Amino acid sequence: MDASRDLEKEAAQRARPAMAAILLQRPENRDEKAAVLAPSSPGNGSLHSVASIATITSITTDPDPDLESAKLRGGAKQEKWWSTALQVAVPFFLAGIGTIGAGLTLGVVQEWEVFTDVSALLILVPPLLGLKGNLDMCLASRLSTQANLGKMESWHEIWKMVVGNVAVVQVQAIVAALLVSLFAVSMSAIKDGTFNVNHALLLSAASVTTATSSCFVLDLVMIGVIVVAYRLHMNPDNLATPVAASIGDVVSITLLAQIASSFFRFHDTAYWILLVVIVAYLLLLPIWVFIVLRNQYTRPVLTSGWIPVLSALFISGLGGLVLDSVVEKYKSFVVFQPIINGIGGNLVSVQASRISTMLHQTSLPGIIPPHSTLCVTPWAALFKGLPHASTARILISMNLIGQVVFLFTADYIHWGQSTVTAAFVLSYLTVTLLQVMILLYIAHLLIHLMWKWKVDPDNSSIPFLTAFGDVLGTSLLALAFFFLDTLHLPYNG
Repeated sequence: MDASRDLEKEAAQRARPAMAAILLQRPENRDEKAAVLAPSSPGNGSLHSVASIATITSITTDPDPDLESAKLRGGAKQEKWWSTALQVAVPFFLAGIGTIGAGLTLGVVQEWEVFTDVSALLILVPPLLGLKGNLDMCLASRLSTQANLGKMESWHEIWKMVVGNVAVVQVQAIVAALLVSLFAVSMSAIKDGTFNVNHALLLSAASVTTATSSCFVLDLVMIGVIVVAYRLHMNPDNLATPVAASIGDVVSITLLAQIASSFFRFHDTAYWILLVVIVAYLLLLPIWVFIVLRNQYTRPVLTSGWIPVLSALFISGLGGLVLDSVVEKYKSFVVFQPIINGIGGNLVSVQASRISTMLHQTSLPGIIPPHSTLCVTPWAALFKGLPHASTARILISMNLIGQVVFLFTADYIHWGQSTVTAAFVLSYLTVTLLQVMILLYIAHLLIHLMWKWKVDPDNSSIPFLTAFGDVLGTSLLALAFFFLDTLHLPYNG
């Protein structure tokens, strides 16, 4: 009998935190909460805070691995699969149109005099686009989390978030864009065996001007999307990053080409103008830093958000080297490279933002919630087993459907007729499917690892994921072109 009582007592104690986690969602059940949180007998102790509940809940054993419809603590909402698919689909296909435009734009501007004379510009394109995307998507992830936590009820608070986030993005854009240009110049000098000071100044001035101006415009657009989505009771995690990407790459490539061409006209005769541009942006840095330091929402980002962004720049730079080495052999490569990288980055950013929001809503930094786990198989993370597997299935399916549409559209626009072969379609879809599945799985591992280490994934995960996606997508696409060429089934490039 004593053993039976001990087992019942132990079972009740293990069930209490889980019951509390569910009851915390329902503010009307205060009496039920009190009963669950109160000690059942003297000496059992009590739970004094949500932190205690999260801690005890996280160490209960044998959690149900399939919690797609379970109620999560802290107000986390369970969306219907069709609602998620619909919210993601519209901005996703808009983003696809944008990436097609980016590829076609890059295919045109690579023939411009500035690109042929300053070859480092092609090395600059992938990391610069990656930088812009990382900064914009981190901002979107931060604000989406704040919205889902209910902190956008007051217009005063919204204004503080807007000012702080725009300022911190400008600080990161100035510093990172200058480093990107130095990376491109260095790689070009190593490759060509020569160093041109005027070309270095041109790249630095064009890079920082493009990064800051494109980020400023796109951040305002994205902030508007997040606020409107929140007010319409939609999930900003599903909308913000694809909407920004829909025009982000094409805007950035167009701005880079136009600005670099303008600077190219006088970079040999009046190079001092380029120096003035660079110095002017450096003088603006203290002003933006002052604004960030006075803002509670972005102050931590100024110190913790640098390693991911700067590391991502150098990772993306490897993609630039691949692009520069492949583009001369396969002319059509630049048409599809922004598409595969842009779509992959958009989809993994949606998943990363959703997982990050879920962790913020249902747990505390350093504690993996019981409805998820760090080390899982790809099947559990991508298809069935964990809460966000359903979203991963939607994103994988959407990638396949979208890539077919984007592939034929880009090919027809570029050549004026449909020229794709069955072999190219099969190879292209294989590499893009492989890229997205790898990225989604890495996203699960990386975000949960960051959370366990008490690193905010809103600020740190997306730069690594999109940068790795750029290198992976560019390399896999180059491998597909090379594979078809080896089989004597080359695409028109």
